[in-house]
Amino acid sequence: MRLEEIQLQFISLPLKTPFATSFGREDTKRAWIITVRGEGIEGYAESVASDLPLYSEETHASVYYAIRDAIIPHLQGNITDPQEISLRLQSIRGNRMAKAAVEMAIWDWFAKSERQPLYRLLGGRDVDRIPVGVSIGIQDSPEQLGAVAESYWKQGYRRLKIKIRPGWDVIPLRLLRARLGDEVPIMADANSAYRLADRDHFKEFEDLHLMMIEQPLAYDDIVDHATLAKTLSTPICLDESIHSVDDARKAWELGALGIINLKVGRVGGYAPSLAIEAFARQHHIPLWCGGMLETGIGRAHNLHLTTLAGFTLPGDTSASDRYFWQDIITEPFALNADGTLTVPTGPGIGVDLDPKRMQEVCTYEETWKIPLGQDDHLNPHLKINRERRFPELDLGR
Repeated sequence: MRLEEIQLQFISLPLKTPFATSFGREDTKRAWIITVRGEGIEGYAESVASDLPLYSEETHASVYYAIRDAIIPHLQGNITDPQEISLRLQSIRGNRMAKAAVEMAIWDWFAKSERQPLYRLLGGRDVDRIPVGVSIGIQDSPEQLGAVAESYWKQGYRRLKIKIRPGWDVIPLRLLRARLGDEVPIMADANSAYRLADRDHFKEFEDLHLMMIEQPLAYDDIVDHATLAKTLSTPICLDESIHSVDDARKAWELGALGIINLKVGRVGGYAPSLAIEAFARQHHIPLWCGGMLETGIGRAHNLHLTTLAGFTLPGDTSASDRYFWQDIITEPFALNADGTLTVPTGPGIGVDLDPKRMQEVCTYEETWKIPLGQDDHLNPHLKINRERRFPELDLGR
């Protein structure tokens, strides 16, 4: 099979409510939606990069240029297995979110060509539903946090993730625990907001009966997390620190993690995700799929991934209406009464873009032909549709 073109559409999708973390506050989901085409078939994915390099070093701008200048030349020629895309892109350092967005779209495209749901190509189980949790941003008061969390728990979500930062941690968590009781699964996500010097402070978390504390220390650290983990009974979950199966292995050997949060975009696509899942399963490390406020396209990809046996904890793949008044897919994801989402069983990721909604939220699009011959790689920018509505591409706030 050969790809013929790749399209990037930049969307700006209002959130139902602002989402605040230790990085800052978001009120709009802005992302690249990637469509690959070939053999009369389309494949979809989305980039999970942000406006600014806060969660990671990648941004919307870096994703655009990485795809345009570095990734497209590697997509020419016959593709016999989606696994080979990761190998083709190995020479490109970093830029994992850009590589993942393209690779994931190709997996969807390939699965559709095989007339199979994506999870079967990934090696997942035939399961109808996946248990899911919900991520709750920093609120204006502990009382508001309690009300929001209780509402989601009553809706049926299987696990509550609470964003924390210095000055907003033990007190709101303690009040929330008192309100909901000890049986409700609660975890705290710090997004690298603390340092090892705060280790005594973390001992105050011990009687909160948390499932885990996620990424408390620096985004690129393993060593200090190992030191902290030795002082706590609450498991440490690593997120930003894990970019590959080698990172997972090193963190495991050092004792830096008890749980892994796997985000496909963060690690560079499905191929590295499959390696990390296999490692976690082999070493009996609890694993779950993190979220990045994805649209229905990203949520569908995450659901297919979490059919793999290594995913043992509810992930962040909540329903579409958790974040958006209206999603960009024709059939938004709805939370089932038992706290699960239904895995799409159609070909590929099993969801389709809503053309009308995309027209409303898409602010720019650009499409390139895939180079067909060996001599074309020096000039991959064969644009066939430059702009949608606006004369300039605005990738900032």
